[in-house]
Amino acid sequence: MNSIPRALISVYDKTGVVDFATQLISLGWEIISTGGTSKKLREAGLSVKEISEITNHPEIFDGRVKSLHPAIHGPILARLENETDKKGLEELGYQPIKLVAVNLYPFSDSASQQPPLNDPALLEMIDIGGPTLLRASAKNHRNVLSISNPAKYDEVIKSLKQFEGEPSQISLEFRRELALETFEHTASYDVAISKELHKRWIGDASESNELEHAITKLPKRFQIDSEIKEIMRYGENPHQAAAFYSNPNNSEISLANFEMHSGKALSYNNYIDIDSALRLARNLSTDEWPESPFACVIVKHNNPCGAALSGNQVTAWKDALASDPESAFGCIVAFNTKVTKTTATEIGSHFVECIIAPSFEKEALEILSDKKNRRLLSIAPKMQKLSPQTSQVVSKQINGGWLLQTEKSPKIDPKLARSVTENEPTEQEIAAMRFGMVVCEQVKSNSVIFVKGTKTVGIGPGQTSRVEAVRIAARRAGEEAKGAVMVSDAFFPFRDGIDTAHEIGITSIVQPGGSIRDQEVIDAANEHNMSMLFTGVRLFRH
Repeated sequence: MNSIPRALISVYDKTGVVDFATQLISLGWEIISTGGTSKKLREAGLSVKEISEITNHPEIFDGRVKSLHPAIHGPILARLENETDKKGLEELGYQPIKLVAVNLYPFSDSASQQPPLNDPALLEMIDIGGPTLLRASAKNHRNVLSISNPAKYDEVIKSLKQFEGEPSQISLEFRRELALETFEHTASYDVAISKELHKRWIGDASESNELEHAITKLPKRFQIDSEIKEIMRYGENPHQAAAFYSNPNNSEISLANFEMHSGKALSYNNYIDIDSALRLARNLSTDEWPESPFACVIVKHNNPCGAALSGNQVTAWKDALASDPESAFGCIVAFNTKVTKTTATEIGSHFVECIIAPSFEKEALEILSDKKNRRLLSIAPKMQKLSPQTSQVVSKQINGGWLLQTEKSPKIDPKLARSVTENEPTEQEIAAMRFGMVVCEQVKSNSVIFVKGTKTVGIGPGQTSRVEAVRIAARRAGEEAKGAVMVSDAFFPFRDGIDTAHEIGITSIVQPGGSIRDQEVIDAANEHNMSMLFTGVRLFRH
């Protein structure tokens, strides 16, 4: 059996491949290659054997089939510590392949092309031979170095040089590291294919407006493909390990793509709070309020404690802060537009954990970063304003499985909404209801919020009793409760919430309706000369 070690190199991404192959040859290796990779290596003056020289069979169907042959997979899968396998190779006249370097057709990049590729063109970007070679080499990692990531080339060469190019001396630990990376890579590839084809052939549940139709679009298997981006100091509490994993093909507005301008690394809790603030800021970034395009959202412990839209950014900040200045101590703030010097001056020394925005004026960064631990994040610097949050399917892990559901920003649907009281809501009250529903949908249940125009004046989040949520919102609103609109995420089971709201000056209510005591609640509103709108849309968030 030939003692010269063989490497099979067949890569779509040819970054660093010439240098890698050059180094292998200098260490006494023989290179087997295919198609474009072989051409590139030969153009660099390297000696390469075509895969057809090994298989004694030409590539067929425009290169669709070239490596799927026993003369390739036998030398990769043979267990050299097994005498039967070793003898079988010798009888067949095959030489062992001790290194496989393969990366795959860029399916995800092809799937995201605009205009979209048609199905036949996209299916051509599904790699068949590549994953098979990688999985075979990873399965037999005790005998074969499996390399799916060009970033590993230097490390592999460094390890080989320690043993004068002899691969058998490389540690099992390193071989397992390479093999595991390969299996993760091929698994990720398969997830990308199944998700894209599900979207094309079955549809996207988040884009379905009818519940029955959306249910049919949910995937039969829930698959996650996420890559580690950051290891954190700890999780929700100091005794918990944690890391942030980013999804492939993230959009511009993504917490995987932010730029940090000031402050220390984000914590686990920071990420959760920033996500809540960003989601609400995007939900408020629609054309529904053309005279108030500037949004400010303040979040504390994963609950909004203030939100406002205004004709200028400074007023939006002031209004959001006034909703609950006590809770806003050590808060997360999100703006939907570039933070200006004027706004930064107004924020001043207020204790803010983190500010996230599309971008910051240079002078604003200088002012805000005066507090060294204040984290300042740009999320979409090319945008003048955040784009609205799109409908999506969201997931949550529970013991034994996952829960999936569709999610989109709520609106008052004229087909479902109805005024149920003797007093009709005014146009101004309906406008406040629209704003309040968007905010209330992001508050943990049971929740009640008080709004005036396009600002919150009191928020009662996360209570086991709805009337208690009313009392909390009332305490935070104080005198501002008078003349405000009350928004509830679900129906009132008793009239006590309505009576309490009247006592503090609420004049109009919007709620889903649907309680067996709806009439009792309506009667209470009529007794107090309040207007009430039933939307038919519940806004629970657990």
